[in-house]
Amino acid sequence: MRDAVIVEAVRTPIGKGKPGGALAHVHPVELLAHTLRTLVERSGVDPALIDDVIGGTVDQVGEQAMNTTRYAVLSAGFPDTVPATTVDRQCGSSQQAVHFAAQGVISGAYDLVVACGVESMSRVPMWSNVPAGKDPFGPGVAERYQEGLVPQGISAELIAAKWSITREQMDAFAVSSHHKAAAAWDAGLFDAEVAPVEGVSRDECVRPGSSTEILAGLKPAYHDPAFAERFPQIEWNVTAGNASPINDGASAVLITSSETAARLGLRPLARLHSFAVTGSDPILMLTGVIPATEKVLRKAGLNLDAIDLFEVNEAFSSVVLAWRQETGADLDKVNVHGGAIALGHPLGASGTRLTTTLVHAMRERGARYALQTMCEAGGLANAMILESV
Repeated sequence: MRDAVIVEAVRTPIGKGKPGGALAHVHPVELLAHTLRTLVERSGVDPALIDDVIGGTVDQVGEQAMNTTRYAVLSAGFPDTVPATTVDRQCGSSQQAVHFAAQGVISGAYDLVVACGVESMSRVPMWSNVPAGKDPFGPGVAERYQEGLVPQGISAELIAAKWSITREQMDAFAVSSHHKAAAAWDAGLFDAEVAPVEGVSRDECVRPGSSTEILAGLKPAYHDPAFAERFPQIEWNVTAGNASPINDGASAVLITSSETAARLGLRPLARLHSFAVTGSDPILMLTGVIPATEKVLRKAGLNLDAIDLFEVNEAFSSVVLAWRQETGADLDKVNVHGGAIALGHPLGASGTRLTTTLVHAMRERGARYALQTMCEAGGLANAMILESV
């Protein structure tokens, strides 16, 4: 049976997703096009050989509408014969693009394919694809969940309450993310994966001087009297400091088979070993990473101890800490170069950003197996296992 391997992986630096952010002046199509150009330049492949480009974007409206990935392909200078599509599995959109791309290679539908993603939250703010007064859920969902669905911040608070995760634990985890990211930058560990954009060469949200004392002074980010009455167990400990920021960025990985890689003279970085996707309670919403981890390990025929590195998207500290409680994973193996709390979370780009960071960390640390998983709005999660080659 054919396999699927990653032969190149790049990302932009990640900017603050608000006016004045380091990348706010760059159109999202151009952000993604930059990673695509860099991908083929670094790999040396002829872009005419690429069978498809599968991209993730969450808010597909305005400057991110009309199949953003297609226009990034054209802007990157690829032949107009190279097709592209844009997918949406919320925060896991570009990880899902990796799954689709790898599955296409394994099946024989593709020989060479790009999985990628972009989000410019400064230019296309979160929820801008839902006009004021419009209901994106419909009457059937309203009937099923009569008390109403909740925002992700409330889900993060509910998770903290259910798993008895304290403010101090969440803040300490967030500080660790910043310190690991700063150390990775200082050691040059991001140099191989980052493609500077218009003079921007470093992630904008990393705070080397972050401390628990500083974070302790932040106010709750999601306190709401109506939700406080509905969920009296919430202690309101989620803050802007122990959650991911809003960001701009893009990322891309090049996927092929070992056979095609050898024929084209490409060096595999990692083999895409196993995949899983799962649904979970849309009220808790962000806990799908727990069953997704169990499912992908079962599919791979591996146990948790076999995994050398983990990337668990840091949408909120409480998500990763609850996942750790349930799985028993060693936090020293998790997000070893920092995670989204420090590096940033440009929604549609985050899946392939995690993959990019993970494959380079595997090389740097000599890891055999690595596992990536992401929580996603609506009660969803993706998970996959990578293997060294």
